[in-house]
Amino acid sequence: MKTWRITLRLLGQDWRSGELYLLASALILTVAAITAVGFFTDRVESAMARQGGELIAADLALESATPLPVAYREQADRLGLATAAIIEFRSVVTGEGGPQLVQVKAVDTAYPLRGRLSVRDAFDAPDREVETGPPSGEVWVESRLLPLLGAGLGDEVGLGESRPRMGAILSNEPDRGGALFALAPRVMLSQTDLAATGLITEASRAEHRLLVAGEAAAVERFKTAIEADLPVNIDLIDGSTARPEFESAVDRASRFLHLATLVTLLVAGAAIALASRRFVERQTDAVAVMRCLGAPNHLLMRVFMMRLVLFGLIASLIGCLLGWLGQLGLMSLLSEWFAADLPTPSLAPVVVGVATGLVALLGFALPPLFQLAQVSPLRALRRDLGAPRGSAVLTVVGAASALALLIVWQANDFQLAWKLMAGVLGAVASLVITVLVLVRLAGGLAGRARGVWRLGLAALARRPSAAVLQISGLGLGILALLLLAVVRVDLLETWQETLPEGAPNHFLINIQPQDVEPLGQFLREAGLGESAIYPMIRGRLVRINDREIVPSDFENPRAEQLASREFNLSQGADLQSDNRIVAGAWWPGADAPPQFSVEEGIAETLGIALGDEIAFLVSGREVSAPVTSLREVQWDSFNVNFFVISSPALLGSEPATFITSFYLPDDRETLVPELVKRFPSVTLLDVDALLTQVRQVVDRGVMAVEYVFLFTLAAGILVMYAGIQASLEERRLEHGILRTLGTGRRALLTSLAVEFTAAGILAGALASVFAELTGWLLAEQLFGLTFSFNPMLWLFGVFGSGALIGIAGTLATYPLLVRPPLQTLRQAG
Repeated sequence: MKTWRITLRLLGQDWRSGELYLLASALILTVAAITAVGFFTDRVESAMARQGGELIAADLALESATPLPVAYREQADRLGLATAAIIEFRSVVTGEGGPQLVQVKAVDTAYPLRGRLSVRDAFDAPDREVETGPPSGEVWVESRLLPLLGAGLGDEVGLGESRPRMGAILSNEPDRGGALFALAPRVMLSQTDLAATGLITEASRAEHRLLVAGEAAAVERFKTAIEADLPVNIDLIDGSTARPEFESAVDRASRFLHLATLVTLLVAGAAIALASRRFVERQTDAVAVMRCLGAPNHLLMRVFMMRLVLFGLIASLIGCLLGWLGQLGLMSLLSEWFAADLPTPSLAPVVVGVATGLVALLGFALPPLFQLAQVSPLRALRRDLGAPRGSAVLTVVGAASALALLIVWQANDFQLAWKLMAGVLGAVASLVITVLVLVRLAGGLAGRARGVWRLGLAALARRPSAAVLQISGLGLGILALLLLAVVRVDLLETWQETLPEGAPNHFLINIQPQDVEPLGQFLREAGLGESAIYPMIRGRLVRINDREIVPSDFENPRAEQLASREFNLSQGADLQSDNRIVAGAWWPGADAPPQFSVEEGIAETLGIALGDEIAFLVSGREVSAPVTSLREVQWDSFNVNFFVISSPALLGSEPATFITSFYLPDDRETLVPELVKRFPSVTLLDVDALLTQVRQVVDRGVMAVEYVFLFTLAAGILVMYAGIQASLEERRLEHGILRTLGTGRRALLTSLAVEFTAAGILAGALASVFAELTGWLLAEQLFGLTFSFNPMLWLFGVFGSGALIGIAGTLATYPLLVRPPLQTLRQAG
């Protein structure tokens, strides 16, 4: 109890005296950044977890890109299980507002088997629960589709060859829980009306699902009976494995945002270390007095440890509160991504936030506190003894250990964590070495300068360790924002500039064989040029040579994803103009023997080499042939292209739909309704509209990352302020001596402006260099774009940061110039 009383009393004194304000700010900022992202991702993950079996509106589901065999439904019936069938595909509906891309869902009378299906009879009407889907002749639509079509409930819309009436607004679909990210509005209709639309044929691109529900034992028997002989083109899913692509996307986004917060932790860690250094210096006198009064070392260390932990708990809880408020900002930025309201977050992010705060505080602040155990009692009488020097090795090891632990924890992937740690170590080492060199250069310039320029540059070189922490920390914060500017502005603009003039901006898919010639003639008569129309066949890769394809065997996530889905294959006699053979040779003509040509990127990802025999499951049967050529594809031409193409002898007889692309000028948009009316089974994809939607999603995502990086910017400012505060005692004595020797306030103020502006320019220059270098690597190595130098980036990065830091640093140290020099010298003595 005595130790606790001393701890609480000293902690209260420290807070009232302002000793802990800076340390608390850095810690609160770190925890707020971690928990803001933690609360947000927790809500998204909870939205999936709470759905359970409702994610698929059943206990079990079979899913395939081709119609499912009737045998599965018959087997479920024999076991007394309820079944329902769903077909989903993308199409276009037309109304007075023009055509609109939609996601169509055709359901039978048994849907849904699990969960609640509800509709509204008007925008402001209450939800009405229904037992089954729409009646014949009617469709139910998502509310956002009505203003897009310029129509209301009761109006007819064009869907393929049919004209159904919009009867209600879809308010809840039980199996919509996994599809939180939504671009195209939803349309639900009865399967009895599907044939009338003319949109689905044997080769149409659609997703077929058979839902199964019943007693748990019967469902398990059904699952066991079909699992062993399940074809590779049919997926068996349940509530726990539904929407794996969404779960993967959320996991990646969560990890990315968590890793973005580690930049804040890295920068704030420097502020914590600097603030701890100042805290130790200010505690030295108190410890010396306590040592004179007989306090043993173990009591002092226990008291300081308890003070640190208690302070860390309080600051971390405040940070958690700010993090909860911060995630509301993230939700407002990303609310359009989600088709349903997200549940309230759990307390798990609070535990993570508090633990993160304590680990960061102990790692960065505890080593300097060990210095207090070395304080001599004579310090109470002889202030010239100064504070004991701490162990640089202990400080570095403590900070590095804390940072490594937090990186591993936040990354949740050891491979990613060690790569990130190596990258951070390399970047920080490069930054520190560069700053040291620049600080030494500033010292050299100080010897040749005169007046206030000499004072300012000499002050920067006189405290190299503080300058390194200050400039490096602020440079990291500026780098984060500049890098976002490079990615968001420069790379996107460069990508847009690579698009050729007149590049196709509309795609036509699901073209039936009988519509190929009439559609080509329509496009020619409309003056849209000669558009090549290509066959498209669905197939799943099942074998490379003698190796059966098992998606889980691939370590590369992209390879695993490619191996688990169906490919869009094509066949043809001629090589497309925007394709180039990089290995092997193209077949001589339509009479060439069966063979494949594979795009070089996907071949490398899946481990396919020239001469390998690959096999696809197409329409329920296996087709195989050797790979005789690898192609380089110019994807940004926006022409129709395929990963895998076969000679006509191999896939020429397979049922196929067709696809084409064309360029439609803005002044010819009136052709779209006519085209949709003439060819109702064809799906028109307006790439301009899709790109606009995708850009909106990307912009929101970038804004979210920028939002998180605002914590980094604040941490960078804290580092600057902490660097200033850490050197205040030394500056106070320097200024007192200079004032005594006749240096005026104006000259000292100008020298401070020179010092801090120089620090800001150095930090901005380093950040600009690293931002340009990273932007170049992203453009050249990742996106294959030509990177261009951006002078505005340097203007903002160098001169903007110089002005900002110069003003802030000068204002922060101005109070030192107000004090009389005699008072300063007396306190120092």
